[in-house]
Amino acid sequence: MESSLATRIHLLVTFVLVTCAVVGGACFGLLAGGRMGAVVAAGAAGLGAGIGSFLARRQVISFFQPEAVLADGYAEGIADAVLMSIATYHAAAFPLTSDGVSEEERDARRTLAYRVCAFDSLPLRVRVSAAGALEAIDRGRDAEHAQAAVKDLTLAVYEHRGGR
Repeated sequence: MESSLATRIHLLVTFVLVTCAVVGGACFGLLAGGRMGAVVAAGAAGLGAGIGSFLARRQVISFFQPEAVLADGYAEGIADAVLMSIATYHAAAFPLTSDGVSEEERDARRTLAYRVCAFDSLPLRVRVSAAGALEAIDRGRDAEHAQAAVKDLTLAVYEHRGGR
């Protein structure tokens, strides 16, 4: 299995941090409590640095790969919320019956769709597709064009999910 450059950089930085923490803890423990204090302080410092580095791995990898979206579920959840809000707005803009949706409900669904699409954590591909779908629905003339734009958004959300 070949790891990415960001993962290898994080592993190298983790190794350096844990090594420095162990050496620093050993020096501090030696000054404070002799040999036994050096062993205890070195172990505690190394363990703390290792745990901290393990907990920060997602942030470090996303820093080195800002275009890659980690599968933590947050961005996927926002993409799904965008899809649902735009789909309900599409259903309100092009109702099956002429008296199916009131003007207030249509405006409320439009407002919600625009607010959900404004989240910063939304992946770029989904954001662009959502903007196209909102534009097609707002025009309100061609139901087939709006349906195609919502389908493009659905595919973008599906592709964002990755290997599932």
